[in-house]
Amino acid sequence: MCFSHGPAPQPYNMNRHRFFAMLFRIVAALSGMVLVACTSRAPIDYTAYVNPFIGTDGTGHAFPGPSMPFGMVQPGPDNAGSGWDHTAGYQFRDSLILGFSQTRLNGTGINELGDVLLQPLTDDTTLHFAQAYFKHTEQAEPGYYTVVLKNGVQVELTCTERVALHRYRYPGNNACLLIDLQHGLRFMTDSMVLESDVRIENDSTLSGYCHTRNWVDRKYFFTIAFSQPFTRINRLPRNARENAPRFLAQFALPDTVLLAKVALSTTSVEGAKRNLQQELPDWNVQDVVNRAKSVWNQYLSRIEIEAPQRQKEIFYTCLYRLFLQPSNIADVDGRYRGADDSIRTAPNGAYFSTFSLWDTYRAAHPLYTILTPEKVHAFVASMVEHSRVAGFLPIWTVWGQDNYCMIGNHAIPVIADAFLKGFDGFDAPQAFAQMMRTTTEHHINSNWTLLNRYGYYPFDSLDNEAVSRTLEHGVDDYALALMAAKMGDDSTAAVYFRRAAFYKNLFDSQTRQFRGKNSSGAWRTPFDPLTATSPLNNPGDYTEANAWQYFWTPAQYDVEGVMSLLGGKQAFTNHLDSFFSIRALNPNKFLGQEAMIGQYAHGNEPSHHIAYLYAYSNTPEKTGALVRQICNAFYDNTPSGMIGNDDCGQMSAWYIFSTLGFYPVNPFSGELVIGAPQVNKAVIRSFRGRAFVIAADKRTASPMLNGEAIKGPAFRYEEITRGGRLVLKP
Repeated sequence: MCFSHGPAPQPYNMNRHRFFAMLFRIVAALSGMVLVACTSRAPIDYTAYVNPFIGTDGTGHAFPGPSMPFGMVQPGPDNAGSGWDHTAGYQFRDSLILGFSQTRLNGTGINELGDVLLQPLTDDTTLHFAQAYFKHTEQAEPGYYTVVLKNGVQVELTCTERVALHRYRYPGNNACLLIDLQHGLRFMTDSMVLESDVRIENDSTLSGYCHTRNWVDRKYFFTIAFSQPFTRINRLPRNARENAPRFLAQFALPDTVLLAKVALSTTSVEGAKRNLQQELPDWNVQDVVNRAKSVWNQYLSRIEIEAPQRQKEIFYTCLYRLFLQPSNIADVDGRYRGADDSIRTAPNGAYFSTFSLWDTYRAAHPLYTILTPEKVHAFVASMVEHSRVAGFLPIWTVWGQDNYCMIGNHAIPVIADAFLKGFDGFDAPQAFAQMMRTTTEHHINSNWTLLNRYGYYPFDSLDNEAVSRTLEHGVDDYALALMAAKMGDDSTAAVYFRRAAFYKNLFDSQTRQFRGKNSSGAWRTPFDPLTATSPLNNPGDYTEANAWQYFWTPAQYDVEGVMSLLGGKQAFTNHLDSFFSIRALNPNKFLGQEAMIGQYAHGNEPSHHIAYLYAYSNTPEKTGALVRQICNAFYDNTPSGMIGNDDCGQMSAWYIFSTLGFYPVNPFSGELVIGAPQVNKAVIRSFRGRAFVIAADKRTASPMLNGEAIKGPAFRYEEITRGGRLVLKP
């Protein structure tokens, strides 16, 4: 059964409140009595607006299973173990379920995790473990998922931060369960398990570890506890290249119900057992679901919007997706496995991974500084600690290990953003030292000798993506320069401000694009600014994008510089107009060409700030029109309602910011560029009870902050932290 929470309470109606308040005053005056009128409303259940199936059909690559905010485990159904459609294990349209594994990533482009798959069966003669299911029985909400398989078993899943809890209701008393340690969500490999050690401890407990190599090289440890003893457990024959066991367990159930707890750890079996004992000592499924709902409401309630049901469902599902990661991979005692495979202890009890930084530095991390400021210091401290051990700041980490995916070193703008906004819960000098180390010592994503010698990456000296790499380093360099200047290190700031301007060395005044140049200074030919390139079809100079899409990267931090290259404000406006109107030719979603408006590709991150650049143009009103078009065309409250990978919350963060009416074009400056709110009213509550209200008003001639007109296209982050009222034209 699904735990129903009833209909969502109606949103607060200010006009109704004012009417009754006035009525009370009239009655009091007429009767000569003093009435004390108290008005209150029931707490809003924000989880009722979350639809975990949004983005599960198509390229959103989301999953419907439960998770806690920033949690280690995400139990859920796996329809397949490999393939680009199944990077989270699930596709809404699929008709078979392989089983239910305990970990996955949200909205990524590569498969990983999928640990400890369990599959309930009704007999041990099954040749194929995949099961069909009744689609109409599949339901999900934050902290809970259920489905009925066609073998008659109802599956229910919930979890704590580190422990998954399964409940299976069998059609009879005899039950079987597949326990598959060989399974995983694989990327271009038949088997990701290198070695394993699994032990049957007693008639209701299995424990062990697996060492896997896929997107990352990692180790996970687990313990599985059952509510009933198994009467028999058989190890299934291993196929070629399989290095982990699969078991088929049989149970004689007194009441047709079997429960299973699966606790995970990066450190040891003992760590997994401690996690289980502290987080889930009993078997009460309803208590776990209720706790998950309560915790999720604490996070989701940090923004309240007035909007129609459809819009609320999209918005709060995006908010839910934002809080799925980064993941705290430390055990309950703070111990975790570091990037050097050693066991370490986090000083604050939290060590975060799942940093998809090429994606999330743009909007997700600036949004965390607004909505979860209490987490920011631990995010930064985790990045700095990773760098101390690995030798450079994280690029893209899973389970504490770097997969080196994408380009740039975008932990740098995240750290700079936190420092410049006044976050002080981390060692700033040590953070700065690791930023310097990352941008001076060669590593997999850099060759500083080449960059400093030429002032750009020559395409004949790198294997690929020379233009994108040059431009992405500029973002990092500018962020580091700002932090150096704030710390009083003017000489270092000058060096990095200069390096941040290297993008100008690749500007071709004839094509008016940033174009590949070789070590002799010659442009790459032939050159087609509409052709997207990536590691999938190199040689090429751009990362999952084309020249048009990467042109606007330096405008994140140097709008004036880009405007000057083009010849002024009108030329800048014309270039934007061309960008949004030139038709895409045969767009390839595997190269980031998805959710298109002209050359704008909302399905991939390099385009995300570009609509807001109109705020600096001669036609600033076009930002609002484009934001409305993107929100309405590329987001919906259906399984296919996210076009493009969510990329660990970045697509969701764009929608949240844009719904509120502003966006961090420069994600480390503290400036929020004004667009157009997509709701009548929103209230942000995350700073010690201070409310920041955003109201849409067609009558306002210009944006107003606390009763005063805003000068320029942006306002500052600090205004949100102080609380106040922002009035914008919708």
